[in-house]
Amino acid sequence: MKKVILFDLDGTLIDSTDAILESFASAFQAFNQKRPESELIKAQIGHPLDVMFMELGVEAHMVWDYVAAYKQHYQKIFREKTTLLPGALESIELASKHAQLGVVTTKTAKYSIELLEDMGIMHCFDTLIGREDVKNPKPDPEPIQKALIKLQSVTDNCYMIGDTCMDMIAAKCADVTGVGVMCGYGTYESLSSCSNNIYKNSLEAVTFIIKQ
Repeated sequence: MKKVILFDLDGTLIDSTDAILESFASAFQAFNQKRPESELIKAQIGHPLDVMFMELGVEAHMVWDYVAAYKQHYQKIFREKTTLLPGALESIELASKHAQLGVVTTKTAKYSIELLEDMGIMHCFDTLIGREDVKNPKPDPEPIQKALIKLQSVTDNCYMIGDTCMDMIAAKCADVTGVGVMCGYGTYESLSSCSNNIYKNSLEAVTFIIKQ
């Protein structure tokens, strides 16, 4: 059976840190609030936006207003302020020769698809599951399970590449193999607590997978 390789986006294939930080700044400014320190924001990347804002101190009844303000700014800048991480293009090209590919992200699917189309790589992926496609985002297994349903595949020979424990926990709960990468927002200490497979970047991770 052909392998399935699922990729996270932020910190795994793309670097959109500048776009994220600028959009958070715009959201907080819209409500005359001081933006939290960059490191506090980056520590939350990978969670859904509503969770990020709550973790950063926004009151629950205001969260979706902040999310809307964030998205209003993000949609203006995300293309120009997002780049592929080193080795990402090579990892996609290599993986596509050996596996069906998918993206499982907590980013909005609409923006993710537009971004990958602009980068000329969306055609490499057979499915993309974003935040609006599921009720329960990572670390819940639902996004991975939904990707596998769309790919008409089973958990055997399926791998999830990501940069945080949310990716690894979702993979474990979905009964697929999680492969951590160090090119994003998770630390080696955190990743080693939730995965036995940790590599420098997505290219090294794919190289490991195709040898299995």
